[in-house]
Amino acid sequence: MLERHDPADSRRLVSTMPESTSTDVADAVTAARDAAPEWAAMPPSRRASLLEKAASVLADQADDIAVEIVQEMGKPIGAARMEAGRAPKNLELYAAEAVRLTGATYPSDDSGATVYSTREPVGVVGVITPWNFPLNLASRKIGPALAAGNTVVFKPSPMTPRVGERLGAAFHEAGFPPGVVNTIHGHSAGAALVADQRVDAVTFTGSTATGQRIHAAMGLDRRVQLELGGNNPVVVLADADLDAAADVVARSSFTMSGQACTAAGRVLVATEIFDELLERVVARAEAHQLGDGRTEGVTMGPLVDERSLIDVSRSVSDAVAAGASVATGGRRVTDNGLEHGWFMPPTIVVDVDPTMALVHDEVFGPVVGFERVDGLEHAIALANDNRYGLTSAICTRDIAAAHEFSRRIEAGTVRVNRPTVGAAFNAPFGGIKMSGTGTHREQLGPTVMDFYTSLRTVFLGG
Repeated sequence: MLERHDPADSRRLVSTMPESTSTDVADAVTAARDAAPEWAAMPPSRRASLLEKAASVLADQADDIAVEIVQEMGKPIGAARMEAGRAPKNLELYAAEAVRLTGATYPSDDSGATVYSTREPVGVVGVITPWNFPLNLASRKIGPALAAGNTVVFKPSPMTPRVGERLGAAFHEAGFPPGVVNTIHGHSAGAALVADQRVDAVTFTGSTATGQRIHAAMGLDRRVQLELGGNNPVVVLADADLDAAADVVARSSFTMSGQACTAAGRVLVATEIFDELLERVVARAEAHQLGDGRTEGVTMGPLVDERSLIDVSRSVSDAVAAGASVATGGRRVTDNGLEHGWFMPPTIVVDVDPTMALVHDEVFGPVVGFERVDGLEHAIALANDNRYGLTSAICTRDIAAAHEFSRRIEAGTVRVNRPTVGAAFNAPFGGIKMSGTGTHREQLGPTVMDFYTSLRTVFLGG
């Protein structure tokens, strides 16, 4: 049995869920395969209608789901409400894709032949999602998979089982046929799902280490989409508006307690403005109110569990041992009634150099390292000296510098005078290098259906 305790107060049990066995996983895949032919043959408008009904179910439950998101993973209620409101809109967006799936016709040298392509579902799609956006990310994967005519086996994070169950139940309440959407739970269920050769495709968002194991297990004959970790840089040039840049850095580094793959872990600052920018970001960091996300005025919740707190704390202590120093934060917060939660304050580490693990590893907490740079060339060189390539940002008034950075930075997303966090629902998203499989990025724009469909070319003779 999975037991989930409130990360803001570990004494509180907030959800329980049966842990799926390998037999349960195999049964779920069997159900998905059995349902696949009929679901793929269903008229696209009917699939779209069912997705719209599922969106309506989620919209009706949004307030309750938001509270459950806070209870299970800790984000402030305002952010949880935004997520609970976003997921129904995702399903509405992808419902429309069901009726927009088209192929193309091609000129032929054979005057007696018509050459055209069609888009076909890939089959059974395994969907494995993380705890930090338990509803939004799952709906962004399940929605297009179903719209394309695939069936789904969905494994939410063990950290957020109740939110995952809510999403799975919404499809059943909307009237989806049995076997089209199947939900499994548990720590070992994901490995069993990936190992099942009857699963035609797997889409995963999570750690790079887990993504590497999934990639190795899938082989050449099955499709895989991986959105993985990041240690994302913000470059601040000497001409930047310092107050605006401080806002960008603070939002990039501390939003959702830094527990986002798009969060900034590095700030590369022109030497001549280093101290001034640091002072401004420290002030913004220390203005955060930590606490239970359901409490009025709280702007930062806890880390997701004790293991995360230990790992994040170690990343800071290791940097200090290597010669860095802490400008603010750095230690677990246990006063003001927070002693039973996993609270880490916004933490800024200075005197960071490129040899430190803090520069190269994903921390996944509200910790950011400040590095001095001598200008744009130096900043790009340091930023690219990293195994990750997910998001990036630059703060500058110089449009030519912004274009140069956008052209040369090794990252899937570039933001100019904007925080690294977040993604537009209608634009492509994904990373390069160790941040994901670039060939099957989690496209959110007009190419969203590429991963969930296979192109078939037909030569039709007279």
